[in-house]
Amino acid sequence: KPQLVASNDRFCRFLEEYCPVVTETYYPTIWCWEGRVQTLLRPFITSRPQVQYRNELIKTADGGQISLDWFDNNDSLYYPDTSTRPTVLLLPGLTGTSKESYILHMIHQSETLGYRCVVFNNRGIAGEDLLTPRTYCAANTEDLEAVIHHVHSLHPSAPFMAAGVSMGGMLLLNYLGKTGRDTPLMAAAIFSAGWNVFESVESLEKPLNWLLFNYYLTTCLQSSISRHRQMLEKLFDMDLVMKARTVREFDKQFTSVMFGYRTIDDYYEDASPCRKLKSVGIPVLCLNSVDDVFSPGHAIPVETAKQNANVALVLTSCGGHIGFLEGIWPRKCTYMDRVFKQFVQAMFEHGNKIFSM
Repeated sequence: KPQLVASNDRFCRFLEEYCPVVTETYYPTIWCWEGRVQTLLRPFITSRPQVQYRNELIKTADGGQISLDWFDNNDSLYYPDTSTRPTVLLLPGLTGTSKESYILHMIHQSETLGYRCVVFNNRGIAGEDLLTPRTYCAANTEDLEAVIHHVHSLHPSAPFMAAGVSMGGMLLLNYLGKTGRDTPLMAAAIFSAGWNVFESVESLEKPLNWLLFNYYLTTCLQSSISRHRQMLEKLFDMDLVMKARTVREFDKQFTSVMFGYRTIDDYYEDASPCRKLKSVGIPVLCLNSVDDVFSPGHAIPVETAKQNANVALVLTSCGGHIGFLEGIWPRKCTYMDRVFKQFVQAMFEHGNKIFSM
């Protein structure tokens, strides 16, 4: 069974009643139970539900633009009134977009419940042009704040939640730690977040992990900025950036410099959500596997989580990074998908009961 960490008895009882998946035994797919195998195979094994998006480009205060992909769910039987249709904001991982299989599955789950979804694509990675020499990072929440304000202003009467995966979860946690209760979001779900960036990069630099994940992820980061080279060359030595062979080297030459950090350590400290968890002011459910090489089990802030009544951690012994495959042939629903579906439904339909239980 997963370990459920929550200091608030009412939150615990609420989850046990309305999100029972967090108390059920998780049985990983027997032929790929190891964390790294789960991580590697999920993108290839899981299906890709068909989703028709409506794209919207919004302008930012610094002259940039952000690409949002909307799934309006206009055929919703449960919520035919668009003004009050519950809305879920989805934040993909480091180089992820609205096309990732885990995002498509979250939208599919939301569709069956009648909810509307909007995917926040980080600057410059979803096909849109960079209008300024700026991309994104886990620590800077300005773009996310702009998106949350924009979505809420369009549907001010609609219940509003967010779910973040991997770096998207880190960004969302950093935003929640900054804003406390001063947010239009009623709750959030976090999946496979890297809690302590120092521990994450150290884990990813171990020889096998570098070979399986780190080098590939670095090339993905380089690829995501290469088509914007002409814009970015105004501020960066792009030849040096393209020579990076680890995520740490990329962040040292590019990300930390872009956002004005004196050193890469200053950036990694600011980007680590474990430092801000105590300030989260709305109900948050966080799912991690302790065998996740991107977020090592020993770096999960269990004791800090116990000090905030708004936070619940669900920790599985296996599942990898955005893996959580289950069943003999795990094509469709994963354990992570089931946690997402039950938690958003619990909050949208019974969230007011947390404080009365």
